[in-house]
Amino acid sequence: MSTPATPAHGPPHLLVVDDDARLRALLQRYLAEQGFRVTAAEDAAAARRALAAFAFDLVVLDVMMPGESGLELTERLRREGRDVPVLMLTAAGSPDDRVAGFEHGADDYLPKPFDPRELALRIRTILRRTAAAAPPPGAPVQLGNLWFHPDTGELRGGDGTQRLTPGEAALLAVLARRPGEVLSREEIAAALGTPDAGERAVDVQVTRLRRKIEPDPRDPRFLQTVRHRGYVLRPGP
Repeated sequence: MSTPATPAHGPPHLLVVDDDARLRALLQRYLAEQGFRVTAAEDAAAARRALAAFAFDLVVLDVMMPGESGLELTERLRREGRDVPVLMLTAAGSPDDRVAGFEHGADDYLPKPFDPRELALRIRTILRRTAAAAPPPGAPVQLGNLWFHPDTGELRGGDGTQRLTPGEAALLAVLARRPGEVLSREEIAAALGTPDAGERAVDVQVTRLRRKIEPDPRDPRFLQTVRHRGYVLRPGP
């Protein structure tokens, strides 16, 4: 797999992927007016070509496209180890649809029709969250044979660095800031900047993170559920 170029200093570079040419042009123009650098793609194949050529700061991705869907593209990117943030757009906005987006690796979800101002606001929220995914510099947090490094947001072990998506790194950072303290789903969602995502979306992110930090995700040792209250991170060897 070719490695995209390192992003240059300057405005955040967005990739907008939508098969609706009118909406794609509208978003490209509006987001450019908001100070972003924008590249557009009409489908998943074009998006993959763009992702191979550039290192984007965020992808705005339509779910329902001919051929490979946005969900399938996001899942493929995560399998390939690409951790670029993904904001999904879709006409299907039920709670189950939102959860499906998070399950496939999305960082946020915006139902159509939407106000472009809200889209720009959500993009900035994700970019801020990604930039500040780790807590302030401090001692690494031990999770068995893995170590979460607060200064970089990286999860490292004997086999090297374990890739975390921006959403997973942000979630682990929120919990690592308050080890041993039970955080409600509402507190976690608020800290992640996604207060309207819903409790199930937090549960999905927790499930994904457990697959990377737990020896047995079905019997969590570090990221534990506290019934009727929320979640707690209990670091240790």
